[in-house]
Amino acid sequence: MKVTKAVLPVAGLGTRFLPASKAIPKEMVTVVDKPVIQYVVEEALAAGINEIVLVTHSSKKAIEDHFDVNYELEAELERRGKHELLQVLRDIAPPQLKVTAVRQGRALGLGHAVYCARPVVGDAPFAVMLPDVLVEQAGGAVDLGLMTQRFAETGQAQIMVEPVPNELVHQYGVVDLNGADLQPAGHARMTRVVEKPPRDEAPSNLAIVGRYVLPAGIFDLLANTAPGAGGEIQLTDAIAELMKNEGVEAWHIAGRSYDCGSKLGYLEATLAYGLQHPQLGADFRALLTRYQG
Repeated sequence: MKVTKAVLPVAGLGTRFLPASKAIPKEMVTVVDKPVIQYVVEEALAAGINEIVLVTHSSKKAIEDHFDVNYELEAELERRGKHELLQVLRDIAPPQLKVTAVRQGRALGLGHAVYCARPVVGDAPFAVMLPDVLVEQAGGAVDLGLMTQRFAETGQAQIMVEPVPNELVHQYGVVDLNGADLQPAGHARMTRVVEKPPRDEAPSNLAIVGRYVLPAGIFDLLANTAPGAGGEIQLTDAIAELMKNEGVEAWHIAGRSYDCGSKLGYLEATLAYGLQHPQLGADFRALLTRYQG
């Protein structure tokens, strides 16, 4: 079955990004010239997903507004003959994009946030995209699109993973592949997920990135998932149950990811995306060279 919907949990408080996130949703902080969440929605569209479900909070209205039409601004740009800027504005929400918002009344964990999307997602398979993670693609391939293709072939959930330094495995959810040698753009059956294991107990150095393709059956599992770590309903606990019943595959990212929820990850993303920017990249590179000198 084709995956056309993606759930983006955006209700979090963004405490890792304070003080910037005190008044501005962390998902609206810009990397070069776009909010982080716009890159994520563009990734979804490139993967063939055109229905976005925002699981949001009352303080995050700016995100919904960003993907809404601003007729007054468009009319003013049209009047001034600023057609290039007008197209930039319209590209934020192309005609095929459909954005729906549902509220997560209480912060009860990622699993609970995903479950809140059930009335909109229904019985269809769907992607989950953490909105503070940017995935830089390798060449023309879109990792999420390849994951949805693999799901259509197998019917098995796909979880994106990426190698991390061994000394940092204690910061991540790490997957166990029973010793399989997983290469970029490859897949292998998962046997378990270990949350933040000590270095000497980690089953691998492959950490979950923040992109999932899941069957609708995960909702029933989430409905019966007891609070876990931190007293929250954890998506990984429901995925562990899914492994027992249907099987779950790890997908090795072909590109690379940036954790824009952390300040250092955000700076790294800004550097990488700034250097690749079609209009600013060359000047930015020259500026960096000047500072390094």
